[in-house]
Amino acid sequence: MFKKVLNILVFCVLILFSLAASAAPVTFTDSTGHSFAIQHVPQRVVCLVPSVTEMIFRIGAGREVVGVTYHSTTPPAVSLKPVVGGFFSPSLDRIAALHPDMIFASRIQKNVLKRFSKTCPVVVLEANSVAEIYRHLKILGEIFHREESSRRLIRSIKAEFALLKKKTDRIPLNQRKRVIRVMGREKVMAPGDNSFQNEYIRLAGGIPPVFGKKGPIVVVTKKEWERFNPQVIYGCEGDHEVVKKILSQPGWRDVDAVKNKAIYFFPCALTCRASTHAAYFAAWLSSDIYGKLYVRKSGQVIKDHEVWSKPVPVAFRYVKSARIIESRIADFLNKTLLISFTHPMRVLSTLEGSREGITTVGNHYMPPQVWNISYLMGFRNFLQRVYDTLDLRKKRTSLLMTGADMDNLSVQTRKYRAITVTALVTAGVRSNAMRMSKDIGKYYEPGTINIILMTNCHLTQRAMARAVITATEAKTAALEDLDIRSAYTGRRNQATGTGTDNVLVVQGEGARIDNAGGHTRMGTLIAEAVYPGVRQAIFKQNGIVGGRNVFQRLKERHLALYDLIPDGGLGQRIPRMKAVADLESLLLQPKYAAFIETAFAISDQYEAGLIHSLSPYRLWCKEMVYEISGRRPGAMKNLVNDSCKLPPVLRMALNALLNGICDQP
Repeated sequence: MFKKVLNILVFCVLILFSLAASAAPVTFTDSTGHSFAIQHVPQRVVCLVPSVTEMIFRIGAGREVVGVTYHSTTPPAVSLKPVVGGFFSPSLDRIAALHPDMIFASRIQKNVLKRFSKTCPVVVLEANSVAEIYRHLKILGEIFHREESSRRLIRSIKAEFALLKKKTDRIPLNQRKRVIRVMGREKVMAPGDNSFQNEYIRLAGGIPPVFGKKGPIVVVTKKEWERFNPQVIYGCEGDHEVVKKILSQPGWRDVDAVKNKAIYFFPCALTCRASTHAAYFAAWLSSDIYGKLYVRKSGQVIKDHEVWSKPVPVAFRYVKSARIIESRIADFLNKTLLISFTHPMRVLSTLEGSREGITTVGNHYMPPQVWNISYLMGFRNFLQRVYDTLDLRKKRTSLLMTGADMDNLSVQTRKYRAITVTALVTAGVRSNAMRMSKDIGKYYEPGTINIILMTNCHLTQRAMARAVITATEAKTAALEDLDIRSAYTGRRNQATGTGTDNVLVVQGEGARIDNAGGHTRMGTLIAEAVYPGVRQAIFKQNGIVGGRNVFQRLKERHLALYDLIPDGGLGQRIPRMKAVADLESLLLQPKYAAFIETAFAISDQYEAGLIHSLSPYRLWCKEMVYEISGRRPGAMKNLVNDSCKLPPVLRMALNALLNGICDQP
């Protein structure tokens, strides 16, 4: 009896301690100097700052996020969250409708601060240095009670920076490169002297410019440009046009970076944000700048070695082991899917052809940090380093190579009676998705959809060859159903693959199968495994889902709302930024989003020659103008920026929305 009473007392004490701990407020000061005391973990968070959104998800608190801007793209799970507009002009009504108990905003979002500061905490976390990234991660860890996740992430980032420092410390001072990040549209601009982007350059071993100007973005004069004479120029994906414009002008083009073609572009989620991928990006930038030095043994800090491994669920009698191995190769983290057999087998690989006596198959992820190194080293030499690191015999191993992370592997198994098929799929479609027959192959760039097919049957050579076609058709069906766009001609064309896709078919053992075509049960199972595998792998790697918002789909067609509006805005009374905000507001409404989404489908059919007359669609466009403005339109004005080379249907649809905005009283 005494023991029972004691247990009850101990339990009560623990409960009291727990309640006391939960009652203790989390106190901190945000980037504006405002102090907060947060009593409870927020449950309905609207995050309007992409860098903060990334941090919240990376510490495991993404479930509490109920709204983001369409500029938030990483990690992939962000794409499942409701959108409240763009970064510069989020919809206040959309935010209010989500009933947030905390908002993360930027100080430039003054309307948000004004409207919501009295109803819920509006926190501004703007990192302008790596040190502030760590501080903000710590704050977020405390707010969401994810302290250990936050500490672990900070330790990981610091460890990667420490390794990078060891590498850059070996670069002689006389070989350090002058590096500039180019920004802007109408004028040439760059980050200010005190920006996190210039800190990234220094951490990458480069020499950033010092123009005597502070701030996130400053104007660069031609004289300053010539004096600095950059040896390396880089920008984000959206900077292609400004760089092209710069380099077409005398003086601007007469610098070492242009002469040596040292011009690089990176994902905007890395170049434009001070967030959790800081070390990842700095290492990538450093590798592109100093690849020739890093190829040498003297440029390597850590000996190539395995770090850890984890099992992968592949259950066939002839499989001895299946695992993903993380390794350090050329100092950077590589990941490899390896499947070992109990005895040698035949495989058919679209990368290597038909091979016999294979005891191990797999898929190797080359991270961006080693792309330049592997190119300079030579593909075969780099592949040999992979074999050596993982203790593999080249003659008995068949590997595929990819730029898609093995953490994003999709394993799909389908069964029918005694037949089992497993597809192991990785997929990345952002960089080099293309449509065969429309796009032109010019170079090799890591991206890739890789598919490994395994079965509990014995596939003949004929069946193995046919399985490649079946898998390819299923892959293309998945791409079409997701409306994956060509990276080169995306405004007009869906992608059929990435241009570097590969399939590896394992012969297997068991009942003999001589055909794997679409009319066979084996072919059906292959397709049923590959199709969801491709879709899931694309989501895990790129965050693309079937029901994604219209803003993402415009971006996939390389259509930025700002670029759609002419420099002078719409007419005499709607300046450019106001027009962008109005267009965003329309696209947040399901009716007008559906109108543009329908235009996507009609445009593809029209471009393919399956629709011959657009007269009915013109009438619908005029009806849209009337619904938006309340006025019956006369002749439709061409308000879309002429520099945007749009297919006819997309131009008509976007013009309709802009005419409606322009005609509003």
